[in-house]
Formats: sequence, structure tokens, C-alpha cells
Amino acid sequence: MKDSLFNKIEQKTNINKDTILKLADKLQKNNMKDENTIREIINDISNMTGKEVSKEKADKIVNAIKNDKVPKNLDKML
Repeated sequence: MKDSLFNKIEQKTNINKDTILKLADKLQKNNMKDENTIREIINDISNMTGKEVSKEKADKIVNAIKNDKVPKNLDKML
């Protein structure tokens, strides 16, 4: 199941498993209620994917994460 999820992510994003695991490790080790940490991770993901995130969109993401409005079953979204 895990490899299937990684394969789906790699196919859709062109980001390899090791990069995904490094990001997951960073997410686990940091305080996801801290706005600076969230913005840093948004920036990391933006750089990985080559997609720019506007300040407005970043603000919405930060607010969603801080207010626990992120879906728990992200694998279903893929």
C-alpha cells in the first residue's frame, strides 16, 4: 500500500520517494502550529514542485493547517 501511494505521488509530481520521506521527517519534527515553520514547508514544497505559491494562497494554507482544517485522508485525494 505504501509503495502504491509513493508511486502515485511520484507519477503526479515527479518528486521521488526519498524527497517525500525527507519532507515527512521534517513535518514530524516541527511544530505544525508555528506559522514560520508552515511557511518554510510551503516554500520547500513550492521549490520541489516548481510551482509558485502566492502570498494569498500561502496565507490560506497556513490558516487551514493552524485551524486543523486539513483532510486527514490525503491518499484518497490522489
